[in-house]
Amino acid sequence: MTARHLDRHGPANPFPGLRALERRLGRRVPHQLGSNEGLDMPHRALGQALGGEVARLARAYGDAEAFELRSRLQDRLGVPMEALIIDAGADSLIALALRTLCDPGATVITSAGTYPTFGYFAEGQGCHIIEVPYRSEADPAGQAPALSPDPGALAEAACRHEAQLVYLANPDNPSGHWHDPDTLDALEEALPEGCTLLLDEAYHDFLPEARRDNRVRPRRVRLRTFSKAHGLAGLRIGYAIASPTLISDMHKVRIHYAVSSVALEAATVLVDHEEEVHEHIRDVVDRRERLAAHLRRRGGQVVPGETNFVALCLADGDRAAEVHRALLAEGVIVHRPPHPALGHVLRISAVEDALVPGRLAPLEEAL
Repeated sequence: MTARHLDRHGPANPFPGLRALERRLGRRVPHQLGSNEGLDMPHRALGQALGGEVARLARAYGDAEAFELRSRLQDRLGVPMEALIIDAGADSLIALALRTLCDPGATVITSAGTYPTFGYFAEGQGCHIIEVPYRSEADPAGQAPALSPDPGALAEAACRHEAQLVYLANPDNPSGHWHDPDTLDALEEALPEGCTLLLDEAYHDFLPEARRDNRVRPRRVRLRTFSKAHGLAGLRIGYAIASPTLISDMHKVRIHYAVSSVALEAATVLVDHEEEVHEHIRDVVDRRERLAAHLRRRGGQVVPGETNFVALCLADGDRAAEVHRALLAEGVIVHRPPHPALGHVLRISAVEDALVPGRLAPLEEAL
């Protein structure tokens, strides 16, 4: 299941750090003379600009084991700490999963037009990338396009090409489509031996509570981020859920101090104050639904989604590119997927600014 070179890999971490040492000793080590950090830097300018607590945290390496944050996540998610790993955001976790799970030259499967950073890292890892088309069809009412990755096609391609990894964003980026747990279980079970399902769940927090799934599965890695619902994109922090065996292998090739002390503290604070996060999610979902309804009233082909954005399909890629340029000329940036398979899609963040009358005028005129 994991890359062959990890079978002979040495210690998981050559420098576990002070916090881990103190936990193992069961006592504090007050005199830190071995890490060569700038602990005596006064940080007058930084403290004045960003506050004394940020300056204090910035002086020292973070806890390489992220013990406090994993402990909080264990309680919140019902997942054992041994099945959790912290890294510098979902992108870093994608790269970490590829390093852990794929041999040089391995075949990986993805959807043509999905989150492009997976392909970017897979290519850099020397993987052979196979893309399968999205499913695109009208919903039963015929009012909106159903644009989604195709689990059956992903599984078929994985079997045909003897892939080591299948990538699926769920909810999807850029369509916003969500696949239910039964569909994902069927996909995982259909994969060939030695193939792992990499689920990018960056938008998982925007799902209704009843739809959220934290189960640990034997051939599945779930990636989550604090960038979206928690508003910490600038601090770069996220986590993965996987079997303890797989997590242990991921630790062997993880950059152990990639997550800063500031990011760890901020994420821990927000996990401890879920009510603020939940309030933010409710506000985002409300804005998403208002924006989607507005665009539908204007004749837009809005894709049903479960994220913090609205995706809509234009007539073709040329039309979408024209609207994208017109919006940019007005100082408005929306996202147009770079892959030609989804070049007709525009993705708009569900922020209050998108609802200002006239803000999306070039798009509204094109619908």
